Amino acid sequence: MEKVKFVICDVDNTLVKKGEPMSQKTKEVLKKLRDKGVYFGIASGRPLYQIEGSMRNWDYDGVDVIIGFNGSSLHDRIKHEDHEYYIMKKAWLKETVELMSKFACNPTLYRDNAQLFLFEEPYMKDYYAKAGFTYKIVNDIEELISQDAAKIMFRVKAEDMPEIEKWVNAHPSENYLGVKTQSIMMEFCDKRINKAYALKKFCEIHDIKLSEVVAFGDTSNDNEMLQAAGLGVCLKNGSEDTKAIADAITELNCDEDGLALYLERYILPTLD
Repeated sequence: MEKVKFVICDVDNTLVKKGEPMSQKTKEVLKKLRDKGVYFGIASGRPLYQIEGSMRNWDYDGVDVIIGFNGSSLHDRIKHEDHEYYIMKKAWLKETVELMSKFACNPTLYRDNAQLFLFEEPYMKDYYAKAGFTYKIVNDIEELISQDAAKIMFRVKAEDMPEIEKWVNAHPSENYLGVKTQSIMMEFCDKRINKAYALKKFCEIHDIKLSEVVAFGDTSNDNEMLQAAGLGVCLKNGSEDTKAIADAITELNCDEDGLALYLERYILPTLD
């Protein structure tokens, strides 16, 4: 591939183990990248405000672009611009709720800087207090889907996920797509949106060729981004479908600094 100008990566279980701080090793390697003039970005299914909150918790601010909501939000920290793209209509949200009613699940979405759920789960109080994020329990499903939203998610049982994936794939929509983003999370968003969409928009703005991009991810909602980049790398701990489409797989897992080690061994030496 051509000389790297931009490195972008998923957050949870790629850049950091979910809910954990960024390792010192990762910070050191990313600083070396930036010292060589390489842009760095992160792409997540989470909203921008949560990603920025995580960055504060990591005590790391060397990020040039943040892609949120799997590509429907882009915060360009170089030009200080925000861009929003396609979102889910209320009618589509209702359709996904009906589609997922076959399974035991907890629908959730983001609104007004909070994550809304249909019902409380035991993990929530401790997890959200630790993360510094806000969550709310709504009165009923009608309240949850009363407004358009960037996406809707369904927390499910891990053992049900294989059947859920088959069910969702067997009931496609012309308007939206359902994608597994964790072993317990199925998400739906406008079918025109994915992390690659926002990646391409950022590259167009900054005159970067996709062949000059390295992208890292670990699961299905990263696939388009990895395929669009000049080099797409899946973490060793990633899902099988993402490993299958990746150009390379890290030698170590996320919690073993797999991303940092890959950058240090295979990308940094090419920048000299």
